[in-house]
Amino acid sequence: MSGVASGPGAQWLLLESADAPLAVTTLRQGFAGVRCFWLFDDTEFQPLRAQGPVLVELSGCPALAALCLRDPHTWRGLLLGSEAAVEPLLGHLRRMLTVSFDLNHRALFGYYNRQTASYFFDACDAEELSRWLGPIEQIRWFGGTWADRAIGLQGWQQLRNPHRPVEPLGIEQSLTRRQRARLQTCLLEQHIWRWGQSMGTDYLTMASHVQQGLALGFGEQSLLDGWLWLRLLHPRAVLVPLPAGLTGEQRLEYLRRHWQNDQP
Repeated sequence: MSGVASGPGAQWLLLESADAPLAVTTLRQGFAGVRCFWLFDDTEFQPLRAQGPVLVELSGCPALAALCLRDPHTWRGLLLGSEAAVEPLLGHLRRMLTVSFDLNHRALFGYYNRQTASYFFDACDAEELSRWLGPIEQIRWFGGTWADRAIGLQGWQQLRNPHRPVEPLGIEQSLTRRQRARLQTCLLEQHIWRWGQSMGTDYLTMASHVQQGLALGFGEQSLLDGWLWLRLLHPRAVLVPLPAGLTGEQRLEYLRRHWQNDQP
């Protein structure tokens, strides 16, 4: 992925409407003639239409296309370059919405979120990228990982379709192990970012606390959150060996009592 917004202009913006209310209002008031297609229409997610992404046509509206590049913090979404007609493009984007994993599990896939895209597409090889992009020639977005966002290193990301000969994207396409791992990392780092924002603690410190908690076996979110509260209350406390055979809750309680008793 590159860090520049270069190359031919995008024909479409896949706008994450729920995260960009100002952009949606500007579309309605200032660009009423621009064609828009709600991605959740004609899918099982139609009841959530207003919270879903909207595909905005940029062709023929250079002012809007320039605005998307100039103010990516307002126009939050993916810029798509594609010569395909709107119906095949919509069909492909809607097929991307539902994925499967672990044999019997399926989920709504928010690939249109810029942070999610930064993790997911990084986990695709040339064949997988060809399959997932389908009729899309080029995709660009302003963003990065949650760590990038926390330390101010977001920038323009760009991918081109390598056009390898592959089978088209399947219905409820199964995610690869690497893709699942990267999306799990995305969720974990988002959790770190939110904790840092809410507690006023820098990202690297929170990430260190999280890694320490995971190493202690606090993998479940409730246990991990309990550990983070405890560690923030006792930032300089020294870890002690934990007795064998304790559950996660018991290990957390053991540390809590030990650190409270050690306070002067």
